[in-house]
Amino acid sequence: MQQRHTWISGIVVATILSLATPLEVAGQATDSATRFVQVATGYRLVPNVTYLRAGGVDLTLDVYQARGGTDPKPTLVYIHGGGWTNGSKESSALSVLPYLEMGWSVVNVEYRMADVAHAPAAVEDCRCALRWVYRNAEQYNFDINRIVVSGNSAGGHLSLTTGMLPASAGLDRQCPGDRRRSWSTGNVSTAELKVAAIINWYGITDVVGLMHGPPGTSGNFTEAWLGSGSDRAAVAEQVSPLSYVRPGQPPVLTIHGDADSIVPYDHAVRLHEALDAAGVANELLTVTGGGHGGFSEVDNLHIYETIREFLATHQLN
Repeated sequence: MQQRHTWISGIVVATILSLATPLEVAGQATDSATRFVQVATGYRLVPNVTYLRAGGVDLTLDVYQARGGTDPKPTLVYIHGGGWTNGSKESSALSVLPYLEMGWSVVNVEYRMADVAHAPAAVEDCRCALRWVYRNAEQYNFDINRIVVSGNSAGGHLSLTTGMLPASAGLDRQCPGDRRRSWSTGNVSTAELKVAAIINWYGITDVVGLMHGPPGTSGNFTEAWLGSGSDRAAVAEQVSPLSYVRPGQPPVLTIHGDADSIVPYDHAVRLHEALDAAGVANELLTVTGGGHGGFSEVDNLHIYETIREFLATHQLN
């Protein structure tokens, strides 16, 4: 168990210990200071890189990666939650630590909220962030054959749409590709967007269902994101991951508490069943008694061990 804990939170623990007083950690001061220096000098952050300008807004992402080395690295594209109405990439930064510990690169993405642009804007934005990863793979040593997309809640939903949508859905059209824009970076790329796997933390899979949900659940967020246009039902269908289940999809790991009062556990079950029926490799990890995140330390340790096993099964570690 201690080995698992170190893998998940080594960076955080080292940082906390480095800030403690010598009396509190007298026996560990040297080790923790060494670990802190390793972290501080071993990783780099490239913040607030513009990947898209949409609706007069510069949308940015952060790149986290180990310093040194030129070989392509497996890369996590992380999308924060918040009901499509709030949250930030910065507030989710600690969620990427386990992947940095594994030697991965991480791209932490922001997108337009509901008060800036209604659906499907957030879906379009995240697809364009993935396009940015493709265009800039050589500069940042991203391995485009080992891209995993992940997020929680609304970010789980967006990780699913980012990884599952076909080009025929038409939600990639605003992404820089065959046209160079003044703020865009990287090589021109119009390749079909594909990911190697999706890790979905209690994400919405049926936006249509939430649109009709009772007050006090994610239905409130859904109403805000869909707006009041006459086409809202069609848009809800367009941005529902269940609309895109088909053979040949990337492997999916879904993590969901069976007592979730915000995104019903049924969303995870139905996605799991649909992927099974389509012959898509997938796993559903049920957190017994778990709500909408906020899982216990024991549950989180088990979750991250399952993630590691999932990645290893699909040759992504």
